Amino acid sequence: MEASRSTRPAPGVALVIPTFNEVESIGAVVRAVSRETIDEIIVADGGSTDGTTEAAVQAGARVVDAGRGYGRACLLGAEATKAGIVAYMDGDGADDPAALTSLLAPIRAGACDFTIASRTRGEREPGSMAAHQVLAGTVAGGLIGLLYGVRYTDMCALRAIRRDRLMALGMRELGYGWNLEMQMRAARAGLRIAEIPVSYRCRIGGESKVAGSLFGTLRAGSRIVATFARVALERAPKSIGTGAAGPAAAGVASPQRGPRS
Repeated sequence: MEASRSTRPAPGVALVIPTFNEVESIGAVVRAVSRETIDEIIVADGGSTDGTTEAAVQAGARVVDAGRGYGRACLLGAEATKAGIVAYMDGDGADDPAALTSLLAPIRAGACDFTIASRTRGEREPGSMAAHQVLAGTVAGGLIGLLYGVRYTDMCALRAIRRDRLMALGMRELGYGWNLEMQMRAARAGLRIAEIPVSYRCRIGGESKVAGSLFGTLRAGSRIVATFARVALERAPKSIGTGAAGPAAAGVASPQRGPRS
């Protein structure tokens, strides 16, 4: 039986931060998170060798040994908590932890199942996003709109989702296609989705695993393309949503509805 639109999630919010060699930033990132907003911070580490895990523990986070793979870290982080809402944020310091309040509010109110930050609709520090990152989000959003009628503008890692909804999506991607797969499955499942414009800044230190090199860009890009093709060709499962995408909460920007294919 589908839950009513007024159903609220179980109590508690866990923030999952996937990391791999982020010692220059992780301590500051964890300390910047408001404990009035987040009940538990989980650093899902992919085998860092630079002291990332030690810095995370010293800053107050719980560390989960996730093994290699961005998606694997995101999944194991969610499995490591019983909180009703799971939020995600990268550990490089580019995301503003203050934005978590806006992402969580519509889910806590029972108006949304899934919220995602949009860097392209907010303010970006010069140099914080490469041109191909902006283009990828635009193209992916347009294609998802054609497939499922929900048009995203970004594939930002900063997001929040009801844990029960996440676990029902059947996530399979263990690499860099995780964010895209979540957005596709959420749209296809009929979850109530909202995009929240956020500010975005340059990373605190270190080099991006994706945009920092040509190899990283090509590796992540190929994984994202493969993920899109795999999910798009799957037979659509029964909806797990509670209504049409887009919350009724005032001040929350919803992804645009596009034509269904």
